[in-house]
Amino acid sequence: MSKQFEKKDWQDSMRVRFDFNNMMTSYVGESGINESEIADMELQIEKAEKAMKEKRANGGMDWRELPYNQTEVVKDINEYVNSVKDEFETFVVLGIGGSALGPIAVQQAINHPYYNELSKEKRGGYPKLYVMDNIDPEKLVSLFDIVDLETTLFNVITKSGSTSETMSQFMIIKEILEEKLGEKAKKHIVCTTDAKNGNLRPIADKEGYKSFIIPAGVGGRFSELTPVGLLPAAMCGIDIEQLLAGAAYMDELCKTDNTFKNPASMYAILNYLGMKKGKNISVVMPYTDSLKYIGDWYAQLWAESLGKKYDNEGKVVNVGQTPVRALGATDQHSQVQLYAEGPKDKVIVFVGVNNYKTSLTIPNIYSDIPSLGFLGGATHNKLIQTEQMATEYALLKAGQSNMTITLPEVNEFTLGQLLYLFEVATGFAGELLNINAFDQPGVEEGKNATYAMFGRPGYEEKKEELDKRPEKNDKYII
Repeated sequence: MSKQFEKKDWQDSMRVRFDFNNMMTSYVGESGINESEIADMELQIEKAEKAMKEKRANGGMDWRELPYNQTEVVKDINEYVNSVKDEFETFVVLGIGGSALGPIAVQQAINHPYYNELSKEKRGGYPKLYVMDNIDPEKLVSLFDIVDLETTLFNVITKSGSTSETMSQFMIIKEILEEKLGEKAKKHIVCTTDAKNGNLRPIADKEGYKSFIIPAGVGGRFSELTPVGLLPAAMCGIDIEQLLAGAAYMDELCKTDNTFKNPASMYAILNYLGMKKGKNISVVMPYTDSLKYIGDWYAQLWAESLGKKYDNEGKVVNVGQTPVRALGATDQHSQVQLYAEGPKDKVIVFVGVNNYKTSLTIPNIYSDIPSLGFLGGATHNKLIQTEQMATEYALLKAGQSNMTITLPEVNEFTLGQLLYLFEVATGFAGELLNINAFDQPGVEEGKNATYAMFGRPGYEEKKEELDKRPEKNDKYII
C-alpha cells in the first residue's frame, strides 16, 4: 500500500510556491529587474543549465542524486533507530557547520518547539536531541549537568575525521565514557564519516562503533539529506523517507528548461542580477518559528558556496552575497526599519506558511478600547500572515526588492522541497557567477592557521608564515 506522500495528488497539494513579483521593475520600480535583463542572459543561462547537467551526469553534483539512491541507507538508519531508541534518553550530535546546522533546522521545523521538555512518551519514545556545534568549553561541560552518560548516545559527524572542533569533542567524550562505562562505552558512540578515508573511519572500525557513510562526492553544506541529517532526524521520529520524497519532487520541478517555471534557476538568476545592481545582502525571513533555523542553514550554504575571491579562470572577482537571518514577526520590530528605509542593497526572501500546525484565537475582550478590540475573534494565524503581507507591502512601497516562498504547511515533504530548492539555486548561482560553488578556500586558510599554531605536523611552513605576521600596535588597543 502506497504512503500518502507517494500519491501525486497529495504531492501537488503540497507544492512549494515561489512568488517573485516584487523583484520586477513593474512592481518595485527602478531598483527591480526587467524581463529584458533576463532575456539578455539567455546564452549565459543556457551555458549554466548545460554545466549543471554535465556536472550531475559526471558525478560533480552527487548531492542531487540523494533523493533517489538511499533506499538501503534509509532502511539501515530506521532499523538502527528502532533498535536503540528505547535504550537512550538523549541523542547528542557532535558536529559543526553543515553537520550541525542541518539537524538543528530540521528538528526545529518538524518537531514540537519544546521537544526536549516533553516526556519521552509524548516524544513518541524517541530521545531528546542536543547539538554540540561549538567548542566553547562552557557548553560541553554544561551538557554533563543535564544528561546521564549511561542513557546518552553520541553521534560523531565528520567526513574527514580531522575537523578539530568535532574530533576534540569526541576525544573528550570517548575518555569520559570509557572511564565511566568501560567496555559498554562503544555502544554509546555512532559515527557518520567517509566510507574509506579520513581519521574517523579506522577509529570506528577498530573500536567497533556503528557507523554511517557520508557519500564521497557530497560536501558538508550539501549533506543534510545524507546520514549527516537523516540519522539525527530519524532518531527524533522524523520521517526521513518523506523528506527525501519532497526533495525528489522539487528536483523534477527544477529540471524544466523553461526559466520562468524553474524555481531554482529563477531564484539564482534574480539574485545574480540583484548582485549586479549592488544588492549584496540576502535576507531570509521566515514567518514561522518552525523555520527559524532554516536561515542559519541557508547562511552557510549561500555564503560558503558563493563568497569567492577567484572565478574559474583565476581572475579576482570577490563575489557573493552576505546572508542575513531574520524572523517574522519578531524582526519587524528590529530589522525591518532598515530594510524599508535603508540602502537598497538587499534581496529580502520571505518564507511563509499557508496552514500552521495549530490555531489560536484571540479573545473578544477590551472591545471598549479600539486599538485592542479590533483583534478580538481573530486568530494568531491570521495576524502573523497579515503582518507578513503588510511587511511585503511596506517594502514594495519603498521600492525594496523582495520575493516570497510559501509552504502549504511545514512537514517533511515540504521541508525536503525547500532544502533542495535552495541547494540547486546555490549551484546554479555559482555557474552564473563563474565560480566554484563547491570549495571553501577561505575556510581552509583559517583551519590551516589553527593547525599551524597548535603545532600539527606538516604545517611548519604555515607556522613560519604566521610568526612573520605584523605585531599589534598598542596605539590601536584601548
